[in-house]
Amino acid sequence: MRWVLAIAILAAACFFLGAEAQKELQQGHQTERISGSAGDVLEDDPVGRLKVYVYDLPSKYNKKLLKKDPRCLNHMFAAEIFMHRFLLSSAVRTFNPEEADWFYTPVYTTCDLTPSGLPLPFKSPRMMRSAIELIATKWPYWNRSEGADHFFVTPHDFGACFHYQEEKAIGRGILPLLQRATLVQTFGQKNHVCLKDGSITIPPYAPPQKMQAHLIPPDTPRSIFVYFRGLFYDTSNDPEGGYYARGARASVWENFKNNPLFDISTDHPPTYYEDMQRAVFCLCPLGWAPWSPRLVEAVVFGCIPVIIADDIVLPFADAIPWEEIGVFVAEEDVPKLDSILTSIPTDVILRKQRLLANPSMKQAMLFPQPAQAGDAFHQILNGLARKLPHGENVFLKPGERALNWTAGPLGDLKPW
Repeated sequence: MRWVLAIAILAAACFFLGAEAQKELQQGHQTERISGSAGDVLEDDPVGRLKVYVYDLPSKYNKKLLKKDPRCLNHMFAAEIFMHRFLLSSAVRTFNPEEADWFYTPVYTTCDLTPSGLPLPFKSPRMMRSAIELIATKWPYWNRSEGADHFFVTPHDFGACFHYQEEKAIGRGILPLLQRATLVQTFGQKNHVCLKDGSITIPPYAPPQKMQAHLIPPDTPRSIFVYFRGLFYDTSNDPEGGYYARGARASVWENFKNNPLFDISTDHPPTYYEDMQRAVFCLCPLGWAPWSPRLVEAVVFGCIPVIIADDIVLPFADAIPWEEIGVFVAEEDVPKLDSILTSIPTDVILRKQRLLANPSMKQAMLFPQPAQAGDAFHQILNGLARKLPHGENVFLKPGERALNWTAGPLGDLKPW
């Protein structure tokens, strides 16, 4: 009876937190200013601070791939496609390469899908190598810096290592030709071979229109304490168990499958988005990679993200105050999740909810079409602008060469 009473009290408190947070928002606190470690950069306008030249590549590197398989528009790596579309009409685009601060090479590295819709970037390194050889031959700008003033969007799990399996991706390493370029990569793990130093880390693509269609009244109480839907074991790829998610997801299931404070399941109900809006905490554990679209969904729906992924590198970490809006739990501490979350003071939870309710926070995680002020496109441009001006070491001296065009795995050297 004592356990039942405790659960009832916690459930009531959970309901209260949602209602109380909404009450405070209605009293005018919804625009609490958000500051990141680099200042109030969420509100920065990149227009006028940089110029980007977009290479006009043959369609086989981009549009032809998409035409062959339109599913590429809907998967979590679609940012590479929408970034290309955004730049073609962006105010930062210049048609004069001589005045460009940055050069963008639109190569759709993840638009090679299996029948189930999963990207397998086997052709990506050959395609990327071919594109770089083309721009280096047709234009003089790559050769003067060996790509140091160029950027590429490589949004797959292990980015420019171009392999979907981590062990093989690490063995390959980042394509040598990209060693001087700036990469726009989905967030990864600190000190990981496939996360390049100086990368701009971005969120995965989550469809804004789809989420907008599932919004519920903002005063709906958050009557779910902890919410998660997804795999706990990947038996098809990890039959012995323990390697998938480094065991963190399995630990969530084994420890809390019968805990009434935890609404967790492998089912993916049609009310998934609505349920997240009724939850106080949304678990965002690592899977095969450290990240997933759940982080985007949690922020958009105002559910406090519980990030379970040691040494994770989060999107736009110099702009978004992740420590203030989320809860970080070490993978080894998963068995203590219940006590960790129930011990967070009410005022701390309320502040996190207020920050999450700030429109600029949500907007920074999305790739809307058409683009909107402060969205993920603009945060990428802000990241590029903060890298300017280029230092003296960017441009090579006459005759100076550093890259080996034939470097890399033998399979990558085949013509594309």
